[in-house]
Amino acid sequence: MSEKLDINENETNGINLYENHSRLTSKYEQNNAVQPLLTDLYQISMAYAYWKNQKNDNAVFDLFFRKNPFQGEYTVFAGLEDCLKYVQNFKFSSSDIDYLRSAMPDYVEEEFFVYLENMNLNEIKIHALKEGSLVFPRIPIMRIEGPLPIVQLLETTLLVLVNYASLVTTNASRFRLAAGEFKNLLEFGLRRAQGPDGGLSASKYCYIGGFDGTSNVLAGKLYGIPIRGTHAHSFVSSYNDLSDLHTKTLKNVDSGEEVDLAELAINYLRQLESFEFNFSLNEANRGELAAFIGYAVAFPSNFLALVDTYNVLKSGVPNFCAVALALHKAGYKAKGIRLDSGDLAYLSNKVRDFFKKVGKVFQVDFFDKLTIVASNDINEDILHSLNMQGHSIDSFGIGTHLVTCQKQPALGCVFKLVEVNGRPCVKLSEDVQKATFPGKKNAYRLYDKEGIPLVDLLTRADEDEPKVGEAFLCRHPFIETKRAFLSPTKVENLLVPVWVDGKLIQENMDTIDRVRERVRKQLNRLRNDHKRMLNPTPYKITVSRNLYDFIHNLWLDYTPIANII
Repeated sequence: MSEKLDINENETNGINLYENHSRLTSKYEQNNAVQPLLTDLYQISMAYAYWKNQKNDNAVFDLFFRKNPFQGEYTVFAGLEDCLKYVQNFKFSSSDIDYLRSAMPDYVEEEFFVYLENMNLNEIKIHALKEGSLVFPRIPIMRIEGPLPIVQLLETTLLVLVNYASLVTTNASRFRLAAGEFKNLLEFGLRRAQGPDGGLSASKYCYIGGFDGTSNVLAGKLYGIPIRGTHAHSFVSSYNDLSDLHTKTLKNVDSGEEVDLAELAINYLRQLESFEFNFSLNEANRGELAAFIGYAVAFPSNFLALVDTYNVLKSGVPNFCAVALALHKAGYKAKGIRLDSGDLAYLSNKVRDFFKKVGKVFQVDFFDKLTIVASNDINEDILHSLNMQGHSIDSFGIGTHLVTCQKQPALGCVFKLVEVNGRPCVKLSEDVQKATFPGKKNAYRLYDKEGIPLVDLLTRADEDEPKVGEAFLCRHPFIETKRAFLSPTKVENLLVPVWVDGKLIQENMDTIDRVRERVRKQLNRLRNDHKRMLNPTPYKITVSRNLYDFIHNLWLDYTPIANII
């Protein structure tokens, strides 16, 4: 992970100014909007109907999805911590009850509102994948058990908290794969996000998905994410010429003497012209030069300039180099430049050549290593294209396509009842892909001897766990002829307890950085053909022989036999 910086990109010497160990004990407990009334009306209506009919059965629900997003073959599970904050703080307030009393029909009994007001989640049990785990279609992300009316009330809110979090985390991980392991990725999406809640969630989950920092200052405070940012085009265009500069000096690092940065920069700009850097003084915009000097005076150790306000190669880069050389004379090192328009591959290579030539001519070693940041509406396809063209970009600032998930705006998780009082429940469909897997189930991931995941396996809850080194029959859920014996070298139980008897299971909760690291490690272990952009190989989802027979027999039992006359 990259070094931590504060708001002005100052190094914090390895110390995170805001402890990056936020769990469920953080002072920032929960988004105020996440409460029992953040639900669909039909959940309240069903809860009343269950209560009215004294149907307090023990129910099991699975939360899962049917198709991976972005035409890919994996998804990253995220949002678990937010789900458990919601569960931990679940309580209908007096004002909630007053509102429901006014909104529901007059004949709804007062006892129902007392039931809601006294409701708690002490009888609920939740098993889930660990946050940051890779997950695949039809594998339960969460399994929720408890009294039917209560679990039903959790459906919408849990889906809200998991759907977007998992979608944007997966999107961020795909951007990371496209950019490569060693490129710096910055999330710049706050201004384009779907409201403030969407902006905060995007910053958090893009970081978990593999981004290195965010422009979102509040996200930095709340989640300990490194924050980055320099200046906008408006800062440059606000300066007309050098007369707009009211502060032109700063202290030399070594001598402590005041240095006139503006005078030094102008002298270096003249020298750059004389060394035939393919620009003229008339082309170098004086307002831009003044803006760069002003910004460098404010942030002499973190000078990173936006160079495309006027002309990148004729004005922006020469003006930046002049100021960077002036800073070097005073004992400081500039950081680099940002490109926000134009042909990013071509311009980045030209800028890198310019830097190398300046470093050689003026004998300044660090110039050829100056950072080049690129933004400009970058998406996953553009990253792949830049890699094919060849570029010199070190860091990408990515916003709209990342946080809004323009390639696919929704994940499509569902919350399905699979068992009531031990009786399996099933939803049938003419589209077999939409039929549910009934009954309470366990989920396992089977690995080969290299530690590569081979398949995910669903079994009935009362079946024995697959054993390491022993052959286990794994079947395709729908196609009878697709089956194989596997002898795994490692078996991972995917669904771990996270909420039991009204208490969090803390050992299965992780810090944001540990979740982020889990994403990285699991993606590294996944075969490359599952991760490629075009036509990725589907990851295999299997069921045990026992579950296969159980599912298909139940489907037959619930499917009426047609009469053809």
